Amino acid sequence: MEGYAPGEWPALEAGVLKLNSNENPYPPSPKVIAALDHIGAELLRRYPDPLARDFCQKVSETFGIPTDWVIAGNGSDDLLTLLVRACSEGDVRSLAYPMPTYVLYRTLAEIQPATVVEVPYQQKGTDWLLPIDQLLEANAAVTLIATPNSPSGHVVRRSDLRRLAAGLTGVLLIDEAYVDFVGKAADRANLDLVREFANVMLLRTLSKGYGLAGLRLGFGIAQPGLLAGLLKVKDSYNVDAIALKLGEVAIADQAYKTETVQKVIAARKQLATELRSLGFLVWPSSTNFLLVKPPKDIARSLQAALKAKGIMIRYFNQPELDDKLRITVGTPAQNAHMVQAISRLL
Repeated sequence: MEGYAPGEWPALEAGVLKLNSNENPYPPSPKVIAALDHIGAELLRRYPDPLARDFCQKVSETFGIPTDWVIAGNGSDDLLTLLVRACSEGDVRSLAYPMPTYVLYRTLAEIQPATVVEVPYQQKGTDWLLPIDQLLEANAAVTLIATPNSPSGHVVRRSDLRRLAAGLTGVLLIDEAYVDFVGKAADRANLDLVREFANVMLLRTLSKGYGLAGLRLGFGIAQPGLLAGLLKVKDSYNVDAIALKLGEVAIADQAYKTETVQKVIAARKQLATELRSLGFLVWPSSTNFLLVKPPKDIARSLQAALKAKGIMIRYFNQPELDDKLRITVGTPAQNAHMVQAISRLL
């Protein structure tokens, strides 16, 4: 197996602008920083709550769902792993998902191992059309849909998700890592699917909208019957006590998250405009990144040239993407610095 290849991680030295891993350019809530300063020795001495009950209660209060419909994970990747592990028992070991998408999905399938059904998105201009019929025909043990999707940045229509949920006999995992950047109330848009369908799970992370990628904390939302299977196969203490305590504070401060997300959305619009003025094809995005195609066939060379200048962006050496780049949206100042560097290289 090839294994998962994350975005390049440079040493945290002065002068390096890291726009290749879709981290939030803004710090987490000041309330989180204050809570970190008050972490006591007793919290560190004891094992964390294996069921993360206080954190799950805070998620429950925030999103208006029962507490036993929430499961915490060591980042949303941990919950992806648990779901694939739980659904890869017996004779049926299959995963299906549209491509291109989050590359970890394939790695998880190979680890189990499980049969992989990869169905390409149908492109119509800058639109990405979900191959619903092929996914329904595959009827995998787990069907994975990222929305908004990475690296394309598009949102899958709710009507398409509902059709999948109704037609699949396996689990439909809706990966909403970037949902905070869609717009107002988007983080609640698919909760009704969980209420209606026992085979649907929503996946969330605190890495993006909450600015806590270094904390490694995520959560899943599903009916208790589905979560019971994940609880059986999870590690005994899969989320550390510090992450859970700070996560409670972050989830409670929705006002700060909304404020920083709005800054990113505004910067995303401005960055897209500036890149288009340089001749880039820019796909519509509902995330904190942009998928772009540079003028001429220079994606790989441009990524390398920017890296030499201390600016990290993402290049994917795979079909459908090898002429494109994925650029994380930074602060206005960071974006301006990158655009200026690009304009000098073109």
